[in-house]
Amino acid sequence: MKIDDIIRALIDHGISISTAESCTGGLIASSIVKYSGVSSIYEEGYVTYSEGAKSRMIGVDPETIHTYGVVSHPVAMEMASSVRRCSGSDIGLSTTGVAGPGGGDEKTPVGTVYIACSIGTKTITRRYHFHGTRTMIRNAATEKAFQLLRECLQKAQLLN
Repeated sequence: MKIDDIIRALIDHGISISTAESCTGGLIASSIVKYSGVSSIYEEGYVTYSEGAKSRMIGVDPETIHTYGVVSHPVAMEMASSVRRCSGSDIGLSTTGVAGPGGGDEKTPVGTVYIACSIGTKTITRRYHFHGTRTMIRNAATEKAFQLLRECLQKAQLLN
């Protein structure tokens, strides 16, 4: 299923979505808003690039960031569930990662990205490791975010 099919299904079923992006820097939001009629389901999007923005704008617990690191499963999960709750959307979709070329370390190398999708009381988070340039990593993360969104919609039986 392509991105346009996913967006069309959200519009057709009246399923609202909001996004919280870090390493993708608004690419997911940009991919969503290019479709006509999306204003009926796209509530809002945040580029929460810094640790402070994640806490201040969408309510990620600073202790979660301190304990696990900003690029982690728990932070991605909290970003997705927090943006869903803050916006009142049916779905929250988030990314946090290291797009490079710098910023990585042994534990979290460049290309590490966590993507999370929250629907109702369930949040699914995936860890990926992408290779390539900063642009390639950001684009790959955006593509995987839509794949995870499709998977979450199918698990929630909102899509075939």
